[in-house]
Amino acid sequence: MASTDVAPILSQGVGYGVVIGIGAFFTVVMAGISWTQNRYTRFSTKTSEEFNTASRSVKPGLIACGVVSAWTWAATLLQSATVAYEYGVSGPFWYAAGATFSVLAVKVKQNAPMCHTFLEIVYKRYGAATHIVFIFFALATNILVASQLLLGGSAVVTALTGMNVYAAVFLIPTGVCAYVVLGGLRATFLCDYSHTLIVMIVILYFMFNVYTSNPLIGSPGAMWDLLKHASEVRPVAGNTDGSYLTLKSNDALIFGVIQLCSGMGTVFLDQGYWQRAIASRPKTAVPGYILGGFAWFAIPFGFATTLGLSAVALTDNPAYPTYPNPMTKTQISSGLSAAFGAAALLGKSGSIALLITLFMAVTSSSSSELIAVSSILTFDVYKTYVKPTAAPKELIFVSHVMICFFGLVMAAFACIWNAVGVDLGWLFLVMGLIIGGAVFPAAFTLCWKGQTKFGAIAGCLGGLVAGVTAWLVQAHVQYGELTITSTGGSYPTLAGNVAAVLTGLLLSFSISVIKPDDFDFAITRTINSASPVATPRSEASESEPREESLDGKEKEGKDQEAVVDELPTELAEDREMMEDAEVLRDPKGLQRTFYLALILSCVLSFIMDFLIPMPMFFSHYVFSKGFFVGWVVIGFLWVFFAVFTCGILPIAETWQFWRMLYGETIGGKKKSRA
Repeated sequence: MASTDVAPILSQGVGYGVVIGIGAFFTVVMAGISWTQNRYTRFSTKTSEEFNTASRSVKPGLIACGVVSAWTWAATLLQSATVAYEYGVSGPFWYAAGATFSVLAVKVKQNAPMCHTFLEIVYKRYGAATHIVFIFFALATNILVASQLLLGGSAVVTALTGMNVYAAVFLIPTGVCAYVVLGGLRATFLCDYSHTLIVMIVILYFMFNVYTSNPLIGSPGAMWDLLKHASEVRPVAGNTDGSYLTLKSNDALIFGVIQLCSGMGTVFLDQGYWQRAIASRPKTAVPGYILGGFAWFAIPFGFATTLGLSAVALTDNPAYPTYPNPMTKTQISSGLSAAFGAAALLGKSGSIALLITLFMAVTSSSSSELIAVSSILTFDVYKTYVKPTAAPKELIFVSHVMICFFGLVMAAFACIWNAVGVDLGWLFLVMGLIIGGAVFPAAFTLCWKGQTKFGAIAGCLGGLVAGVTAWLVQAHVQYGELTITSTGGSYPTLAGNVAAVLTGLLLSFSISVIKPDDFDFAITRTINSASPVATPRSEASESEPREESLDGKEKEGKDQEAVVDELPTELAEDREMMEDAEVLRDPKGLQRTFYLALILSCVLSFIMDFLIPMPMFFSHYVFSKGFFVGWVVIGFLWVFFAVFTCGILPIAETWQFWRMLYGETIGGKKKSRA
């Protein structure tokens, strides 16, 4: 790889230490948390419902944190910095701008509150044929996302430490598999919290260093001067006056459309996102996703506006790793601009900080992909087609096996991509044209009673055919050949992405309206309605018959003692479960929440995709120094908001639990589980 053209800044020992050491640390931590959870709460990781859905009891702070973590891939950090390096300030903005998932999050709670995966809804509504088609697109999405995680992560680890790229590909998911097997979905939420908080703190560290104290830059005004000079020395084709300081960037706009298409594909087809909606409490799904979407914007925007632009500003500085040469196309596409920018700014300390940040992002999002694929293979393949009568203990075992299996699969695919010369940038641009056809059929499945089975299948498969055809034809017409380079161009991937999404929409809608279905979503509300979920003790005691025996009086006395000694943490969980059960008894009560989510999604998408960028695009506005300073200040404020949402809010939500847990253990009121 071209990344080996630059001598590694850190030793291989640092690379292996971070990859193996941090993974082992979080495995030990998760083992302790799982033990505490099993001992002091109703939610045991030994049950299938808790392992795969976190008992549908997660509060909005952790949901928001989980959303941020699931969306923070290696590409979120590396590709956002890459487009900043290529297009200037417009790159981070277009990467971060996008729609929200909150509409479908509330629809899951309204129309299928007990499902494990969104594919169970497809099976219940359309049957096996459509189910298999959607399984293909869902697994393709997970494989493509996981490949990007490992491709980007291993490329940067190798560039900074010289660690063998294939060793990095296999070692990164090893520790993640271990702690996910130990703790299940709730484990991913808890690790999401710690990983995301660390990522936010390191981003703030880079931002404060670059814009307040670093001798090479030191202020937003100095950054503006350096970017203006870079525009004169290395002008950007398609930007106003070749400037890095404008949103009028033709290629950045093309990238924005591609990002929107691929982003819609991953949001609607990645079970990792659905899993967070499934795990949330009914009334907190929308707040969690809205907060998470706002907080996530800060990561690519703040990170790339700092390190991506720093790479542009310092390319001609002797401290830059590739000096006196600019970065090669392979280095840029591999996502190394952030790594080189960090090395130029802070040397070894900057490289270590970036390495830790990237590892946290890769492992937290990898955990999301592992539990997502495990749920699909367990419930939609094994339980549906192999053994429908599988017992909960058997499902837990299958879930554990599938986590380890997909860990190997994602590493194998990353090795294949690396061996044939496919890098992070190519895979990111191509992903949407492969999965885009299933976007609207998936959304209509949950939101439109009129979509038919044939409309859903035709939209998925027709979108795939149209996307691949438009992609390859445009690449051949424009470049005269079909190679990795030509097929990774902006216009071929734009054609493929747009063709896939729009064809899927047109086919699914037009076929369905010819003879629309009249589906009753009361049917999907029966999915897993008899699943063994955690039940409040008060309800369980009323519904379960008392066992009779010769020593019945003794057993009755023990039962009464158990009720008296019930843990305060469990009593609080009882109240929450009864509140949630009351909400789910009246699905129409969630309709107001759905309308709120729909309005917020539309308004936010309009603001971020049209109201802010388009006036500056069409007016060809180039940022003045004062405007750029304000732009950077907004980035700071947004990151602080993200730190509050993902760092402080989850602690505030769980404060009562930790206070009660302290009283039960260290505080001298130690009790055992009844």
